[in-house]
Amino acid sequence: MSGVKEELARRASNIKESDKKETQNSNSGTCRSDNEELSVRLLRADEIECRVSTINERGLSLLLYKDARVDQKILDETFTPFGWKRTHQIIDGNLYCTVEIWDAGKCQWIAKQDVGTTSYSEKEKGQASDSFKRACFNWGVGRELYTAPFIWIPAEKVSIQKKDNKYVTYDRFYVRSIAYNEQREIVEFTVVNGKGYLVFELSQGSRSGRDARSDRQTKSGRESGMGQQTKPESKPKQESKARQQSEPGQQAMTAQEETGVTDQQMEVLEKELERTGIPAATVLARYQIDTFEQMTPEIYTKALNGLKKTKTKVAA
Repeated sequence: MSGVKEELARRASNIKESDKKETQNSNSGTCRSDNEELSVRLLRADEIECRVSTINERGLSLLLYKDARVDQKILDETFTPFGWKRTHQIIDGNLYCTVEIWDAGKCQWIAKQDVGTTSYSEKEKGQASDSFKRACFNWGVGRELYTAPFIWIPAEKVSIQKKDNKYVTYDRFYVRSIAYNEQREIVEFTVVNGKGYLVFELSQGSRSGRDARSDRQTKSGRESGMGQQTKPESKPKQESKARQQSEPGQQAMTAQEETGVTDQQMEVLEKELERTGIPAATVLARYQIDTFEQMTPEIYTKALNGLKKTKTKVAA
């Protein structure tokens, strides 16, 4: 009798094991590994914005960045609107964002998280947006911007004025064209001002880039669709008074805040960035600041010491 019970138990165990395997096979058929074929595309020129980082009487430097709307659009394109989600958490008083992507192969959500920095206006909204953009960087959205070179525009290419002991500009700048290599690194791009004049150009093989000093046409790269033609070079006129009258409500873009870092110190830092070929965005991201105007003397010292220990870039 005991032998019959053991045989029945063995058969029941085999049936359960068989059902388990069938369920696994069924799930694996439903959860295909579609994500392996998905790749986050590179940013187009019209999706990249320019922000003034530092400014003084000699000129100004620019940073390239993306906004949250671009992140949302690319996530929708790549994973569909139903294939990703975002949540926010407060950890140790800081606002974090978690972006999750549905992995069809594993049948589960895969999460990547990052923290935001405080905005000067609308603190909560600024932190939420910044943490979301940083989390999207972790998924590869716009990560190529970290390969941008140091972008310097000399004073003769921009209208700079001094206001309340600070240097400001009302000029706006746009990325006209951009191109990447197979490693998803920026190898060519051009920047124009609001009137369409070419003010900066990075050409193939020149990692430091240069301000535009001729009237040659820019390479197409990936056109921004702005519909602007590159105009012949001309010396800028004194437009500060006219701009103040025509744009009374427009706020000036400023960069030299009272942080304890002087113009002379920034000049030293700029030279080190050019010498090493390290993108300015990389330095800012390391210390979790958005612009050099937020750099404290302590961060400046750490950044400069780190750059001085870095080898000089190899000329292409």
